[in-house]
Amino acid sequence: MRHSHDRERVAVTVDLVIFTVRDERLHVLLIERGKEPFEGRHALPGGYVRAGEHLDAAARRELVEETGVDAGQMHLEQFRTYGDPERDPRGRVITVAYLALGPDMPVARAGTDARAAGWEPVDAVLDGRIDLAFDHGAILREGLERARSQLEYTTVAATFCREPFTIAELRQVYEVVWGLKLDASNFRRKVTKARGFLVATGAHRTPDIGRPAGLYRRGDARLLTPPLLRSGDAVAAQLTTLALR
Repeated sequence: MRHSHDRERVAVTVDLVIFTVRDERLHVLLIERGKEPFEGRHALPGGYVRAGEHLDAAARRELVEETGVDAGQMHLEQFRTYGDPERDPRGRVITVAYLALGPDMPVARAGTDARAAGWEPVDAVLDGRIDLAFDHGAILREGLERARSQLEYTTVAATFCREPFTIAELRQVYEVVWGLKLDASNFRRKVTKARGFLVATGAHRTPDIGRPAGLYRRGDARLLTPPLLRSGDAVAAQLTTLALR
């Protein structure tokens, strides 16, 4: 006997959590929605997946449309799918979330459905000053923790730096993303001993004050060996903060 089942019409989108470091603070790209639902509210950039389009291709397309930066210049990875039936008032919309990391990027430009676009401090979302549409607040928080953990086990932190860069500039990335102050000497020792993380260029940069600093570029390694871990207390505190806000 055949059984009939109700089939719900489902749309698929991609949403991008795009982080960069600007003015020594972690920023995320947000758009101001130009139409309902949530007209005038901030949201993560993204859009519908086109017919016959692969998910990664849709994410790369949206990245170029919103930032003008090719995905080849950034770290881009899929980190979770969100499918709560109530997440979008227009109907059943499943979104695939992507994390994008890159150095200080150009002024954002609004896509077709956006009224405006701009780089906003992440802490403005975390402390409630900016309230995101849909479930984008939760997506951003999970993207932030994904970025923090990636810095522990991979070499993506160097993606935030324009080459060549100094150890101090790399340390600032860790401090900004993790929200922690790090001991400079201990950090230098760990990152210079990590296999394949950094390659010294032999050149130096002379600051206005202080000694010349050695310049580095990213090595071939993608995994950080040994990993550079946050303390257990720091991780627990950050996860609690993300969950409460």
